[in-house]
Amino acid sequence: MKGQTVGFRLVSLNLNGIRSAATKGFREWAQAHAPDCMGVQEVKAQAPDVEGVFDHLGELRGHFHYAQKKGYSGVGLYTRHEPSDVKIGFGVPEFDDEGRWVELRFDKPGRQLSLISCYFPSGSSGEDRQQAKFRFLDAMAPHLAKLKKTREFILVGDVNIAHQEADLKNWKSNQKNSGFLPEERAWMTQLLGTGKGQGGLVDVYRRLHPTTTDECYTWWSNRGQAYAKNVGWRLDYHLATPALAEHAKAAAIYKDQKFSDHAPLTIDYGFKL
Repeated sequence: MKGQTVGFRLVSLNLNGIRSAATKGFREWAQAHAPDCMGVQEVKAQAPDVEGVFDHLGELRGHFHYAQKKGYSGVGLYTRHEPSDVKIGFGVPEFDDEGRWVELRFDKPGRQLSLISCYFPSGSSGEDRQQAKFRFLDAMAPHLAKLKKTREFILVGDVNIAHQEADLKNWKSNQKNSGFLPEERAWMTQLLGTGKGQGGLVDVYRRLHPTTTDECYTWWSNRGQAYAKNVGWRLDYHLATPALAEHAKAAAIYKDQKFSDHAPLTIDYGFKL
């Protein structure tokens, strides 16, 4: 997956701090990899930190949603195509204050299409944050359902949920831990279901690689040599409406360099903006 592809190349990467990731070469990799669009999460910076330094990656222009709290959360979308509109936040103040949603719209007559970078909360730091995560999921499901009624879209980001047993190494010992709780997994199942009242979205990586296990991980703990031993989780997704998911051609998780505790997830699609 080197260089520009025919069609549309879309990347998702949790940076765990844009300044930190930059020191590890993510900007050079992104320019060499030549995506059409790159969603980033956990920017952990404010506008003055980004402007003139990280607001462009070569030909890609960045659009950002910053958290009010310094050094926390924040998402961005880099694109080589000029959007027709930019949406910051998804209308829920509790989470919009945390900088978790940026949506670029690329509308033409007869076509309404959005690309979204989203960072779902983690509940691993304690019960208060887990309850916030549940509130986020409760708000996100109807928002995506409403969006799907009027637009085609691909949401990329760190969802902080491993959906199935194949999506993490130690699934048996993590069934009571945030990220693999039964309620979180059920939310994902509902989102991806095709029955009446279900979300009807597509987990694009799993569409392309339905049975992959150890190769699918995108996040590793910094403890216990998890990365070296590949004791990982699949937390980063492309979630697409079915019409766009049908265009997915190839997926790759880049592990030759380590820019953060997450790996970039790239999917090539057979459409053009």
